[in-house]
Amino acid sequence: MFFKKKTVQTPVTDERLNSVAIIMDGNGRWAKRRALTRSAGHVAGAANIKNVLRLARDFDIHYLTLYAFSTENWKRPKEEVDGIMKLAVQYLDSAIDEMKKNDQICFRFVGDTSVLSDEIQERIALVRSMDHGQPFVCNVALNYGGRDEILHAANEAVKDGITHITAQDIDERLYTAGTPHPDLLIRTGGEMRVSNFLLWQIAYTELYVTKTLWPDFGRKEFLGAIDAFYGRDRRFGGL
Repeated sequence: MFFKKKTVQTPVTDERLNSVAIIMDGNGRWAKRRALTRSAGHVAGAANIKNVLRLARDFDIHYLTLYAFSTENWKRPKEEVDGIMKLAVQYLDSAIDEMKKNDQICFRFVGDTSVLSDEIQERIALVRSMDHGQPFVCNVALNYGGRDEILHAANEAVKDGITHITAQDIDERLYTAGTPHPDLLIRTGGEMRVSNFLLWQIAYTELYVTKTLWPDFGRKEFLGAIDAFYGRDRRFGGL
């Protein structure tokens, strides 16, 4: 199983860490340092997702959103993209098995999934049919781009006949609709940018960047990010 729910003590604060997003960066560099192929790095990165899911539940986080494949990643070499898509099929199969065994977890695949292979789309449709409001939600962003998501939401509002679009109209039509905006965005691999990820949702999200590469991101690094979050003074534009 991906996780077994544990009870851990969380800091006493008015700001509870409920929703976390992660830019899972560094698979290629991890592989290069070990004289391995980039595909081997992606395999190691995919394997670490299960570990981080367990940790999220250990830390009583209810929503986790993972950046798996962006709209820009199609520019990578075909061999690498094909390998990532094969991993996506394997991950979907694992997600389906987990949801059958565990009524506490729900996987959602967000992004423009219409251009993905029939094999992937069929599995995504099955995952969606198994979504029954479970207490832990893991969003996996596939063929996702923040700008694309905002345009999609706006166009959907227009299709619905809305002539004066509000923030709520956008919120309700985002790929991640139903998931609270992230309290914390973690980026592994040390790069200081958000890479077109959740541009609408992270307006007041706390950012945490670690040089640790994604396959090596574990309990110690996750705790460091959580400690940093609880050390912040979140004012949301106020005093």
